[in-house]
Amino acid sequence: MIFEPTLLPGAYVVRPERRRDERGSFARLWCREEFAAHGIEIDVPQASLSTTQRAGTVRGLHFAWPPAHEGKLVRCERGRVFDVAVDLRPRSAAFLRHIAVQLDAEEANAVYLPPGVAHGFQTLVDNSAVLYMMSESYRPELGDGVRHDDPAFAVRWPVPVTVIAERDRSYPDFDRERHAARFGAHAVH
Repeated sequence: MIFEPTLLPGAYVVRPERRRDERGSFARLWCREEFAAHGIEIDVPQASLSTTQRAGTVRGLHFAWPPAHEGKLVRCERGRVFDVAVDLRPRSAAFLRHIAVQLDAEEANAVYLPPGVAHGFQTLVDNSAVLYMMSESYRPELGDGVRHDDPAFAVRWPVPVTVIAERDRSYPDFDRERHAARFGAHAVH
């Protein structure tokens, strides 16, 4: 696997190294030892699959408050998505910055997002499916989100939004001080 660092500390784009022959191809998509060699110690107690019918749909931006320590390996299993991560770690050098990566089922590329980073995506084609491998089981009492169009993050979504859940649309404007206070004693870098 090829690990490409991003501008968010601890976040990587992960590309498979395909072996091709007359039968097709083979690629390793997960290897605990290769992730550990890049400083990512991740156990995978939970995996989730999100399916989305319409192109242009936005899901997110979601994150988990400390003390959750939820990292994610995200891969598009069917279709193509515009994947976005926003650094919400107040002590991070990239606080409030974001990255965007096109994840494509044909490429089998993925993105690893460390704890404290909000995640969302927009489908670029109909009938897309996204797989999450998570370092912790989901804890709904710590789950939260920020708005996909919040000016604090300046995310430029590639196509007009066709569908978005009411919950995702109705998050309040991001409040930097309130957010940092809630992270408080939980030093997530």
